[in-house]
Amino acid sequence: MSSGSTTRRKLLAGSGGMLAGSSSLRAQNYPLRDHSRVPAMDELATVMEFEAVAFAKLSREAYTFTAHGSEGEFTLRRNRQAFDWVELIPKGVVDVSAVDTASEILGTPMAFPIMAAPTAGHAELHRDGELATHQGATAAANTPMIVSNNASFPMDKIAEAAKGPLWFQLYPRQDLNATRALLDAAVAAGSKAVVVTVDQQASYSERQIHNRHLAAPRQVRSGGAPANPYRVPESRLWYEWKYADSVRSMLKVPMIAKGILTAEDARLCMEHGFDAIYVSNHGGRSLDYDPSTLEVLPEIVDAVEGRVPVLFDSGILSGTDVLKALALGAKAACIGRGIRWGLGAYGAPGVQRVLEILQAELVMAMAQTGKPNLASLDRTMVRTQFP
Repeated sequence: MSSGSTTRRKLLAGSGGMLAGSSSLRAQNYPLRDHSRVPAMDELATVMEFEAVAFAKLSREAYTFTAHGSEGEFTLRRNRQAFDWVELIPKGVVDVSAVDTASEILGTPMAFPIMAAPTAGHAELHRDGELATHQGATAAANTPMIVSNNASFPMDKIAEAAKGPLWFQLYPRQDLNATRALLDAAVAAGSKAVVVTVDQQASYSERQIHNRHLAAPRQVRSGGAPANPYRVPESRLWYEWKYADSVRSMLKVPMIAKGILTAEDARLCMEHGFDAIYVSNHGGRSLDYDPSTLEVLPEIVDAVEGRVPVLFDSGILSGTDVLKALALGAKAACIGRGIRWGLGAYGAPGVQRVLEILQAELVMAMAQTGKPNLASLDRTMVRTQFP
């Protein structure tokens, strides 16, 4: 064959070029060219906007664990709805050129009355888990972080990640020696207080049940069926007040009761040595049809009569939410899901940004309601319409 004639190699090369430029091949490759865009963090203006980014980045299982409430999620919805039942009343003629949000709770200084609530398993949201959460919280005006008993990293490793203040959250253990070991490790790592969770949290969510075939299968635990068929973990059915007395004797740091929803329990907590009351329904993850925490906050504040500080969580998504809780008597608001969204979306900088948004919104809301400092906040600045 002469050199000027078309060879098989040239023919194949020409065919390949034609295919590479064809619209049909581009159409086949289009799914591999994802043109969706994750926004830059500084484009997000509210805490709620972080949820969409976290949803896009996380596995379905990790997102659902963060999002779900107990059973049919009535309480999860009511926690948010309750903030719509509290109106802020502005005070127009007052000097708010400087707004002071500094306070101190149980010996922990705080630039803002906002804390990172204890939530489990941050490594499911970001590879650095609680290490990144602590770094982000510290960068946001040294925000205190309450480390979950079910954290992905040991307390000492979390403490080494940043210099901000840490508290430790404890799930009671029947074995008092195991309890002592946990508490000793937490205090040795620098925990300034211990938060004891006392609510009887339900063990299932209808949302997770609906998704059960959409996630990777998990290994079935050995040991057969649970001892009871009612979905309540046996690990919590034994809680008694004498346990609080035992834990109190082990600690030289303040002890807080988390999961209080009645004035009666708040009074009992003080009788048994708790140094603060933490009003919480586990973010709607305890008993479904619990009341919202904002509804019961005033009666619990009245019950303690200023003898111990009252902390608050569940449903907070903005600085005005924080202000409403403070006006009803809380000394600090603890943020759970918002911080998890920030971590899942952008890591430590996301946690920092979520907290900074809340801090800025709180200052703005205090200025707009004519409140120059935390001491000036009281119930006269709100109008409640709880059903």
